[in-house]
Amino acid sequence: MTRPRTATIRDVAALAGVSVGTASKALNGRGSLRADTVARVRQAADQLDFHPNPAARSLHAGRTFTVGMITTDTIGRFSIPLLIGAEDTLGAGEMSVLLCDARDDRIREQHHLRILLSRRVDGIIVTGRRAGTRTPVAAAPGVPVVYAFLASSAATDCSVVPDEEGGARLAVDHLRTVGRRRIAVITGPEHHHSARVRAQAAVAHLGESLAAPPLHGEWSEAWGRQAAGLLLAQQTDFDAVVCGSDQIARGVADALREAGRAVPRDVALVGFDNWDVIALASRPPLTSIDMDLEGLGRAAASLLLKAISGSPSPGIHRHPAKLVIRDSTVAA
Repeated sequence: MTRPRTATIRDVAALAGVSVGTASKALNGRGSLRADTVARVRQAADQLDFHPNPAARSLHAGRTFTVGMITTDTIGRFSIPLLIGAEDTLGAGEMSVLLCDARDDRIREQHHLRILLSRRVDGIIVTGRRAGTRTPVAAAPGVPVVYAFLASSAATDCSVVPDEEGGARLAVDHLRTVGRRRIAVITGPEHHHSARVRAQAAVAHLGESLAAPPLHGEWSEAWGRQAAGLLLAQQTDFDAVVCGSDQIARGVADALREAGRAVPRDVALVGFDNWDVIALASRPPLTSIDMDLEGLGRAAASLLLKAISGSPSPGIHRHPAKLVIRDSTVAA
């Protein structure tokens, strides 16, 4: 029995009444074609059950329709939401993402970079487990790189970073809106980029509303409990706390409850990161600043697509944070 002949691009073009070149552009989303022409070509392709050959499409376009993502975030706390956001954008363009975990090892990172370049990826997204700056990766000429969550130290590179300072200001503004006037700040290690910028932004925005000098310690619930104990032992007059992370805020909530201070009646709390496994399990659930990592991933992927198309956007691009209100500031 003779198998039916597989439809070709020429068959699609003939049925749609256009040239082969026009049919190719319509199916691959290239060129400036009229909407009715694109619709006619795609209808013809559907009618003939025509599917473009990926290898031929890649060869014709000079692209592989793959993007590499290199991360140092082994547990995926930050890289997984970024990857989901990036895939939302890249998937719409039928592009695939190859995820490589460098594990904070520069030699491993160089190995992954060589592998990605050998596969002729169209571009690379570099991310990590903490904000701040890093040295640029040595990508090949013509392969654009976008840094997401962390920034490249080279001003000519494109970096998309969370607006942590803006997030801290959102926390302060919210606490003022709910009537708090003596606000403390408890955060992570002073040498850590995020701890430092979040605290500095909160302190600057608080002005005379700052109840005490900011307290720096570990990113842990234990430090949150200890720091709250220090404020209480020093008889600090405070009715709210801006915390540098949700872990710290959860520890503060526990210490306040044990000391007989009700949250939010006596002290309102705002965390940072909106890590749902912490924020939702806290007693009460935490109001928190969300860095919108999925949105940041989508923004990074959009900038990478523009760079692949020949329109790079060098410099730092700040992605806005969001306030997620829960019971730790506004009682149910």
